[in-house]
Amino acid sequence: MKTISGLLGLVGLAAVIAAHPVHAAETLKIGVVNQLTGPQAEGGRFTVNGLTLAKEEINKAGGVLGREIELRIEDNQSTNPGTVLAFTKLASERQVAAIVGPIYSTQIQAASPTIAKSGIPTMIGGTDTSLTHINNRWVFRARPNDGYSSRVTADFGINTLKLRKWAIVHSTDAFGQGGMKALTEALKALGAPPVVVQGYTNNAQDFTAIALAIKKSGADILGTYMANPPDLAIFAKQLRQLGVKIQWIGSPSIIGVSALNLAGEALHGTYGVTDFTVDASDLTRAFTKKYRDRYGMNPDTYAAWSYDALHIVARAIKSAGSADPEAVRKAILATKGYAGLEGTYDFDRNGDGLHGFGVVKNEGGKIVFIKRVDFPPE
Repeated sequence: MKTISGLLGLVGLAAVIAAHPVHAAETLKIGVVNQLTGPQAEGGRFTVNGLTLAKEEINKAGGVLGREIELRIEDNQSTNPGTVLAFTKLASERQVAAIVGPIYSTQIQAASPTIAKSGIPTMIGGTDTSLTHINNRWVFRARPNDGYSSRVTADFGINTLKLRKWAIVHSTDAFGQGGMKALTEALKALGAPPVVVQGYTNNAQDFTAIALAIKKSGADILGTYMANPPDLAIFAKQLRQLGVKIQWIGSPSIIGVSALNLAGEALHGTYGVTDFTVDASDLTRAFTKKYRDRYGMNPDTYAAWSYDALHIVARAIKSAGSADPEAVRKAILATKGYAGLEGTYDFDRNGDGLHGFGVVKNEGGKIVFIKRVDFPPE
């Protein structure tokens, strides 16, 4: 009888387990707003690759607070309205502990009110300085802002290349306008105001008038804030076709894989002020090997900043001991001395983690690291 009773007890326990299955710890969901479709989709692919490598590393090391990370990716379709919609969707689900946003400043600017309302810590890649200076306490930047890139660009052009007659070409979106204003101010501070400034609308197909204006101005050095790789490639080719021989220092996209592939020889000899270079340190070299082994190509800024962003979010949640938004927000701001692919992160009160840029040169298609310039945090 005891044996039968014991068997009945086991059967009863099995029924209870079947009715109430034991689950492994729920995943920790991190939202991602990224361009999976549209004209910026290639850069979006690099971003997802970087996030995937970071996620796998974190999960292999035990996850975060005993939970594996799961990425909840929403496509913004490479547009501002799509970005707002993607953030709104992630916020309405109330299931994500943090969000890694897009790299394009104009998209982040459009979504900033939605981010502020959501109360979810959001790491961004846009470099327009204003994005972290508009009293949005939920925005944090995993890249240096253009207040630093403009200073490095101006200093390198004037004091290293010894050139003072500047032309500036910029997109008329938030990124381009902010970069143009910052570079103009930096040049004026060094006594070399630009001789010509030309703006254009993203996805332009003809830069002939701008190239001719540069040629006519007599400028001997060009500074650009151009984010879209196709724009860069078209401009570079038309500039060379019109015989404009000028030193050129561009913002980070000028050394992005997409721009290099599209422009080819037209970008040879140019300089870039960038936050990520494959050969900048042992850390970047190791990441480059891992990325190349996995995806068959070198990484660029799109992959590097998102990789750093996810690691920073994971560290902050661990440090906070929970996914409570306010606790995570404070832990991100408290992040100091974290060595990432893009530099050493020391977050300031505005939510900016990095405070300098590297200078590189395109030598026959190979990107050669020259130097890194950092400034004190605000």
